[in-house]
Amino acid sequence: MPIFNQKSKLKAAPREIRVEKVVVPSKPRSSLTPNGLRTSSSQYSSSPRPSPNPRVSRPKSASPYPSSAEERWAGRKRKAPTSTPRDSPAFGNDSESEEDGDPFKKRMRCSESRSVDLNRRLRHKKAFGDEVREPRIVHAADIASVATKCPPISGAKEDEIKIELQYPSRCKPERYELVWQKDKIDAVKDILTVVEHVAETYLTDAEAKPFIDHNASFKRQMERAASEKYRDVPAFRTALSNYNKKLLGLVENGTVAKNLDQIHHLPPNLVSFILTQVYDRTVAPKVEMLSKYQMGSDNVYGELLHPFITKFLVEQAKMTSDQVFIDLGSGVGNVVLQAALEIGCRSYGCEMMENACNLAEAQEKEFRSRCLLWGVSPGRVVLERGDFRTNTKILEKLKEADVILVNNKAFTSGLNDALINMFLDLKKGCKIISLKSFVHDNKTAINDVATSILDVQHYRYHENWVSWAASEGDYYISIKK
Repeated sequence: MPIFNQKSKLKAAPREIRVEKVVVPSKPRSSLTPNGLRTSSSQYSSSPRPSPNPRVSRPKSASPYPSSAEERWAGRKRKAPTSTPRDSPAFGNDSESEEDGDPFKKRMRCSESRSVDLNRRLRHKKAFGDEVREPRIVHAADIASVATKCPPISGAKEDEIKIELQYPSRCKPERYELVWQKDKIDAVKDILTVVEHVAETYLTDAEAKPFIDHNASFKRQMERAASEKYRDVPAFRTALSNYNKKLLGLVENGTVAKNLDQIHHLPPNLVSFILTQVYDRTVAPKVEMLSKYQMGSDNVYGELLHPFITKFLVEQAKMTSDQVFIDLGSGVGNVVLQAALEIGCRSYGCEMMENACNLAEAQEKEFRSRCLLWGVSPGRVVLERGDFRTNTKILEKLKEADVILVNNKAFTSGLNDALINMFLDLKKGCKIISLKSFVHDNKTAINDVATSILDVQHYRYHENWVSWAASEGDYYISIKK
């Protein structure tokens, strides 16, 4: 739809299919922690999913990389796992009509599969000191602004475009501009999502009410100001300013830090949002760099998306903050960063493609700064360049590894065989997550080795859990005997 009555240059979108909501019985809600904080965890089922009968394969892709139907994929921009699509502006959407009940009724339920890691300390010590810190982040306004040729939202005066957003820490705010352009950061949607995450994760019920109460709150005021009915830029700015002041007061009086000390992990939707912020400010503007690949080589790029990673790290591997995770062929570092943030463990990655390494280093730098901005402390991250078969540090750390990821969907048989030999030195119980099994029916010497050292379990991942295909697919968890 047009932004504030601007004439859209985009073609009219096709009519959406109407979806009727059906009420289904819900599981009992988890109790609150003693101080009233809402507990939350993984939103995905923890039970192993047996492999269903083979589905009808998708139409063949022109891309030369194998999908789950054994086709081949080329590097492509992943679908951002955010809850706010970027093909329509926030201002001019009727947010009031889209609101479905009180946000307090939408709390995440505590997963029965996730135990509390009491050794995990979430609060970032540097984020709540006496000194106000300048976060060395890529600001939203560096990506989406008038200077980057994004048009201002209709009705916004020149002196109303620049705004700031406070985060739950003693860091200076992030800079945004009230502009909108497809595939760029949408300031309004980003801000509304931050407000909700802050209230849901960092505050008790009573403290959260001024932030996300359904009838009267900062979030509600901003939604109303941004709705098609009002489109009131000054009112949006006023509500945002009041939110900033209120949150900063809770940071300065120690409330936020005290609350963070009571929880030991972040909810998966917040983990996903923080990582998406990092990705959108570092990788997305340069994603074309990942499309270069060599036919028949191991240097092909594809990403596992956040829900998939949560599934195998949290629910299946049941990782804790005192363990070690290694990603062999870590690409731009997405999984390495997610393990460090979601688990709090030591997280290592090794990649040999130069462009992916450059983007991974940019992500890691933004990740550290943005974790400080959010007031949370991740696990240690180490990213190595080069061939993991010969990298000395990676070969040494493999002996300590508790969980290893190998996205070997497009690896040559020679590389997969080399990996089996590397697994000989793994400690007993180490789990290896892969997209191809290392144990096959064929009778070869290397397969006999794999069979003798690995117990393999077969699973199916869900639709839209990988960047290269929308369909379901296979993955394997091998446990070192």
